[in-house]
Amino acid sequence: MDVGGTKVSAAVVDSEGRLTGKVKAPTERDDTRKSIAQVAEVIRLAVERSDVWSRDISAVGIAVPGIYYAASGKVWAPNLPGWDHIALRDELAGRLPATLVLDSDRAAYVSGEQWLGIARGLDDVVFLAVGTGIGAGIISGGRLIRGAGDIAGAVGWFALDPSKKEIYKQVGCFEAECAGPALARRAGMQTEAVLGRARQGDVEARAMVTETIRYLAMGVANLVSVLNPQMIVLGGGLMQAADLFLEPLRREMLEWAQPIAAKQVRIELSQLGEDAGLLGAARLAFLQAEG
Repeated sequence: MDVGGTKVSAAVVDSEGRLTGKVKAPTERDDTRKSIAQVAEVIRLAVERSDVWSRDISAVGIAVPGIYYAASGKVWAPNLPGWDHIALRDELAGRLPATLVLDSDRAAYVSGEQWLGIARGLDDVVFLAVGTGIGAGIISGGRLIRGAGDIAGAVGWFALDPSKKEIYKQVGCFEAECAGPALARRAGMQTEAVLGRARQGDVEARAMVTETIRYLAMGVANLVSVLNPQMIVLGGGLMQAADLFLEPLRREMLEWAQPIAAKQVRIELSQLGEDAGLLGAARLAFLQAEG
């Protein structure tokens, strides 16, 4: 299951990555108890719609949009009202048909792309999700990097601008300057409208997109210089405008990153799209079930 700020999705996934019984629904945001219940219910519906018996499911993987604290089983998901260190593992115990495996959505994204996507088989990969927020899933030396407090990958807090705007205290500099809402905030209109005007050649809209690309390139360059990955995979809602972002980002990144690492890395779009989280959650569940 992939729990998002606006939608939830679930499916039954076999060991070859085939999905059946896929269910999608708007995220329940009005009540914490209802949102937790929705997680169990959507999983139940996916199993019901698939061709698999509940007893044949080896594990249930859930990707959550925030931080999963493995030691306590708690989740902090700032984009979901009330999900402030909730004991999700305990809350779901007994409601699911198999062993529960929880992790962050960024860990799921990078695991999915490494398993069946554009980064298949690579040992050093970063998945950079650029949507409502910004986060990175990191695999280095074949290992998923979580950090000492399970917070690794919170790259929305990259410091890229010394002006220290007030919003940086809330979401971090990189996220404030580069996530989807940043473009809307600059333009005073919806992100889609800005992108549409940029495609039509509007000078002001294109300037705003260019500024976003500059910050995005700096953030990607930092990832390249620190981690020396084989590939950075770009996903999230803003990358639906890859026609505007991808090539300028590749060029601009070269101006900021460590030059040898910059020449080695590939910057690619997600191949799995909205299924990256589902497939990654399944991959993490399989790995834990296998021991």
